[in-house]
Amino acid sequence: MKHIIAILFLFSVSISIAQTTGYKPGDKAIDFSLKNIDGKNVSLKNYTDAKGYIVVFTCNHCPYAKAYESRIEELNKKYASKGYPVIAINPNDPIAYPEDSYENMQKNAAEKHFTFPYLLDETQNIAKAYGALKTPHVYILKKINNELIVKYVGAIDDNSESAKDVKKKYAENALNELLQDKTVKEPETKAIGCSIKWKK
Repeated sequence: MKHIIAILFLFSVSISIAQTTGYKPGDKAIDFSLKNIDGKNVSLKNYTDAKGYIVVFTCNHCPYAKAYESRIEELNKKYASKGYPVIAINPNDPIAYPEDSYENMQKNAAEKHFTFPYLLDETQNIAKAYGALKTPHVYILKKINNELIVKYVGAIDDNSESAKDVKKKYAENALNELLQDKTVKEPETKAIGCSIKWKK
């Protein structure tokens, strides 16, 4: 019985550690080089004129990710020209979920007319480094002295089911505050979505 309790305790601790790793507001984020749907690798450093980035971990199959696709597109159309482009990343294991394969990423992006890069995190190392747990999971980064500083982590808004019923636009509020050189009032919220499908 004592052995079972000890095992359960260690398991709960490991889950707790997994949930608390990754970036928090104020942390320095790493850049990356991941394959885009056009076959070319994309890094944040490619965007020399950017003030920062809206990094969104998302995918094809998740109902939450699908519900937010148009809102992610709107974020890019509204803020890319202001210096904050969307960089979407699919971290899911395509063996477990074939709908999230690279070929289906290309197909989905073409059908939905994505105006932002849609990158494949094949090793899942970037999702792990950032601490992404859900699709979608948003990280807003600001370039400060050539460093990428995390300014917001969490959900896009407060209503995954209905865009017209959103009361709080978390990501937009954070971006507007950053563009006005203000402190982000709500720098962290809980990401709502499907769990990332990790490789076994």
